[in-house]
Amino acid sequence: MEGMELEPAVDLQQKESLVSNGCVDIRGRIADKQRTGGWKASPFIIVNEVAERLAFFAIAVNMVQYLVFQMNQSVPQAATHVTNWIGAAYVLTILGAFLADAYLGRFTTIIFFSSVYTVGMVLLTVSASIDSLRPPQCTTRPCEPASRSQTTFLYGALALIALGTGGIKPCVSSFGADQFDEADEKEVQKKYSFFNWFFFAINMGALLGITVLVYIQVEKGWSWGFGVPTAAMFCSIVILAAGIPYYRFQKPTGSAFTRFLQVIVVSMRNHFKGVEAGDGAELYEVKTILSDILGYRKIPHTAQYRFLDKAAVRADVEAKIQSRWRLCTVTQVEEFKSFIRILPVWASTIALSISFAQLSTFFISQAFIMDRKLGPHFLIPAGSIPVFSAMNALILVPIYEKWMVPILRRRTGHRRGITSLQRMGFGLFVSIFALASAAFVEKKRRDHPKQSTMSVFWLLPQFFLIGSAEVFTYVGQLEFFYDEATDGTRSLSSAMFLSEIGIGSWLSTAIVKIIEETTGGEEKGWLRNDLNKSRLDYFYWLLTGINGVNFLIYLWVARVYKGKGGEGGSVRDEPMEELGGEAGREDDEGELESKVFYDYKN
Repeated sequence: MEGMELEPAVDLQQKESLVSNGCVDIRGRIADKQRTGGWKASPFIIVNEVAERLAFFAIAVNMVQYLVFQMNQSVPQAATHVTNWIGAAYVLTILGAFLADAYLGRFTTIIFFSSVYTVGMVLLTVSASIDSLRPPQCTTRPCEPASRSQTTFLYGALALIALGTGGIKPCVSSFGADQFDEADEKEVQKKYSFFNWFFFAINMGALLGITVLVYIQVEKGWSWGFGVPTAAMFCSIVILAAGIPYYRFQKPTGSAFTRFLQVIVVSMRNHFKGVEAGDGAELYEVKTILSDILGYRKIPHTAQYRFLDKAAVRADVEAKIQSRWRLCTVTQVEEFKSFIRILPVWASTIALSISFAQLSTFFISQAFIMDRKLGPHFLIPAGSIPVFSAMNALILVPIYEKWMVPILRRRTGHRRGITSLQRMGFGLFVSIFALASAAFVEKKRRDHPKQSTMSVFWLLPQFFLIGSAEVFTYVGQLEFFYDEATDGTRSLSSAMFLSEIGIGSWLSTAIVKIIEETTGGEEKGWLRNDLNKSRLDYFYWLLTGINGVNFLIYLWVARVYKGKGGEGGSVRDEPMEELGGEAGREDDEGELESKVFYDYKN
């Protein structure tokens, strides 16, 4: 009654200043757009992203050399350990997304895992600073290996960093997006700008990590090389916390995994009861405007995966409809269907991540034994060579957005020029030539009469091509996973996208191990401790073949794919004005348009 009496007296302007997406301020009240969110909050989030990417890339590009020269590991061993670590960091994003959605909320998840990340960085710096935590420096082969306690301490530090990365990554971009109200046209435009700057932050952090910090490590030593990003990560937590009065917070709304499991359990139970799914009109759905998943919109029924529809059939009229372990809604079933649909596309794009894993392992190992002189007085650090790939991303994305998209849009009628599936396919196609280029260059390097005098700039084509492949594939993946996600699976879709990088790294490790076992080990095989005696070009040709076969599989998957709207072929083939419903209007406002700037490095 009190609310009804006050309603006529509420000032219209004050009412319009409140957000419409359910976000609250730090006091738990509906967030006021005049006091929270927007560019008042976003800079704090962007700085956190710069610091995290700076720290991660400073470690990723240096770790192979650290393991080889400080921990006395062989090059193949070091490469597999680094790819395992990177793999764990990205696969753990699924855990981060689960905790953020179900229990902690995005901000608390970011703060907690940033703290875990910083502790790991401190321990890594300690490992690099105290001599007793490393084996004696190797002067003659065979080298004395690191002790169990030394490796345990180092791997413990790396494990905490991987755990921190997994908690931060699926949350930080979504938390930034929470600061803008999609129902407010002015804030939507500001949101475009946020994703542009977020993309810039990702690449700026990566560039600083693989240039400035690598240079500091070379000139000042490993303690400085790890200590500086540690300090930066600690400062980022302080800066992120300083923005608390200005943030808008989304409350956790439950785990999508639990809802998926409910659909599986109920559909199986009804199946064994002999229940048949009828037309969509006979399936159960709540009568409210929104779904019973807090704050989420309803999803219309689709005919695909009809078996799962049995979860929404009310087989027992006496059953309590409040229990989703007994009866699911159509929205809940369709949410699970949408997740299942993206799995073949997800699986058929992992191969690129196998190739991309070589950027921080064998590509850098090649660069280390080549001529890295830039002029008479400057030697390029081997860990900085991936800057070629990062700069390619910074250059290619604006060119694609400003010039290529308008040209393609006029020819195809599609608002993005080409669909996200087509964009991913082009990137996968380019990746074939990236690894073929790497194989040709490595063969030329091995056959060179003076291998150490061959310029590192011969590696530029493979870095350029793998960078081009990543721009098209990974940004296309981001578009795809965001577009096909439901309101309740946005964080999970982001985690699935990131987990590809992790799984690709693990598969790279597995391939290296198989090659070692089948070709003669580190002494006689393709991948030896001495790259000058290895057949790294054979390894690259193998990856080229994998990319080629994967591309053909992807073409078939993309051809038969049906989106959540039930249309086959590709995602969002419809012209923009033909998209109907609330979701269509949201896309028209450019949500996905801004997302294109969010690179794989997130």
